[in-house]
Amino acid sequence: MAPPPPPPLNEKVTLPYLRRIFESHAGPEKTWTRSQASSFVRHVQDADDGSPAATALLGPSSITIDDFLRYMTSKEAGIALPLTPCDLTWPLCSYFINSSHNTYLTGNQLSSDSTTEAYTRVLRRGCRCVEIDVWDGVGYEDVADTSSSSSSDEKHKSRLDSLRNRLPDSLAARLEKTSVGKTAHEEDVDTEPRVLHGYTLTRHVPFRDVCHAIRESAFAVTDLPLIVSLEVHCSPRQQAVMVDIIKDAWRGLLVTTPTTAPSSLPSPDSLRRKILVKVKHVHHQDEHAAPPVSKITHALSRLGIYTKAVSFKTWTQPEASMPTHIFSLSESKFLDHDDKNPTELFDHNRDYLMRVYPSGLRIASSNLYPPVFWAAGAQIVALNWQQTDEGMMLNEGMFAGSDGYVLKPEGFRPRLASPASPRRQTLFLTLTFLAAQAIPLPLYDTSARRFHPYVKTEIHVEGSDGGLAPPSVDDDVADDDDDYDDCKEGEADEEEEEEEEEENEEKDDTIPLLKARTRTHRGRDVDLGAEKFQFAAIPGLVPELTFVRFTIRDDEIGRDDLAAWACVRLDRLGQGYRFVPLRDARGSVVKGAALLIKVEKRLVANDGQCRLRRHSRRRRRFQ
Repeated sequence: MAPPPPPPLNEKVTLPYLRRIFESHAGPEKTWTRSQASSFVRHVQDADDGSPAATALLGPSSITIDDFLRYMTSKEAGIALPLTPCDLTWPLCSYFINSSHNTYLTGNQLSSDSTTEAYTRVLRRGCRCVEIDVWDGVGYEDVADTSSSSSSDEKHKSRLDSLRNRLPDSLAARLEKTSVGKTAHEEDVDTEPRVLHGYTLTRHVPFRDVCHAIRESAFAVTDLPLIVSLEVHCSPRQQAVMVDIIKDAWRGLLVTTPTTAPSSLPSPDSLRRKILVKVKHVHHQDEHAAPPVSKITHALSRLGIYTKAVSFKTWTQPEASMPTHIFSLSESKFLDHDDKNPTELFDHNRDYLMRVYPSGLRIASSNLYPPVFWAAGAQIVALNWQQTDEGMMLNEGMFAGSDGYVLKPEGFRPRLASPASPRRQTLFLTLTFLAAQAIPLPLYDTSARRFHPYVKTEIHVEGSDGGLAPPSVDDDVADDDDDYDDCKEGEADEEEEEEEEEENEEKDDTIPLLKARTRTHRGRDVDLGAEKFQFAAIPGLVPELTFVRFTIRDDEIGRDDLAAWACVRLDRLGQGYRFVPLRDARGSVVKGAALLIKVEKRLVANDGQCRLRRHSRRRRRFQ
């Protein structure tokens, strides 16, 4: 995805700061020499004075304020540095992949609609792994087919009972009247497979329509491979229909079976304009078993070439060394292994694929905290894209400007040569907040006069949540391949927990400062008064897995509503005077909305002794 365009300048709050910056480096003639301009670009901005924008700035022999303003409103003065060209020749397991969970949903996990537009939207935003939950068509029933899926149905009914106990009586009563979905008794007699969230009130959409929507947008913004994760709840006969639809809709795009068993995964570069189907792997010995060992037919399973979904049992099970397998773990099961078997988890994810999905109790479609999972090497961290929360903001920071594939840091990739260790460093960061312009109002607010914004900055360090992650959730009713979503207790509860942790951190001077906020101001265009914050000596971090997140909230009684945000990966955080383009509470870039800040960043080699402590909130369980 292309970076946001540079903002127009606000004459009241932004332009005065830029004039002062220019004048502080100018001579008596109120102009810059080429030498002064080059020094500013190289030493203040820590940028290349041979770049196009810098070359334009250095062109005149006498550089005026207008020349300087053109440079500062170019993309080179944006907060995020340009991505270095990504080496796409490593095996698939060497990349973090931009991924969506329950892609078909437009809202919460219980009662929102399923649409094809949801697939179009995420694919055009750079998503490279989408999910489809497929169920039998309306009115379809074949007694001969029911035995193979009865066990799965029991698991889903168990989930339904667990969810019902957490719902208000009115919603539980509505849920009681449904079987697989609320369309079960509608007049639609189409018996083709459909896509929906089973045993909920979500509306369905035909599987055929979803497949065609995916074809239309799969490669609209990039030609890098797309992974389609199938969660199959269909009878064998309906699976045969699925296979026919897939082969017809994705003709010419499906990966072909290699002539010999691969010894490693192919690279994204070798799979351009290809769709990889992730579906449960069926062993050949299952073919004539009675009763069926797997509910997945061989015809459907054979579509999984390099993404053969295998249920996780142990790290030593035979499939764990099969190059083309992929494990899927819920967030809680993943975190349990990260606690008990961190070496086995990391070693697996260095050489093989893993998908992580949100907990089955995230009913409001809230998201897990992705840095913890990226730090353990998980390639596919699936998020609910319909929710703009902390998890999605960090996901934007990871993949901004990319084509959905980000090469893992050294030490996280397969040991194709001599093994490398992650390059850990200690961060010293100073941020000076100068101005904010065209801040969007919180959702449903209309009065700028009643808007009292403040800017909050948070440093998210890989391997630690910094006290910022949502609570973990127990998954006693979930299986390995499918899960639903959490009861988010609300932003108010989350803010109360953060305040409690901040008080504890103030009492413990061994914990580096990871968050700060400015004073409260008024209106959409704000002079932030050059308020300065220092984040000193944050140790043991990997810059590619560390994020700086800015949120602007309305200072109110009770919950402070989100107005705008931005998130930048630390290795891409530009130095010097930078514009931070802002997104609104729905995640859309707002024209002209930006922060003007000064960044002073220093990274030094870590001494190998100090690692940032994991805070207690990451381990807190949902009650």
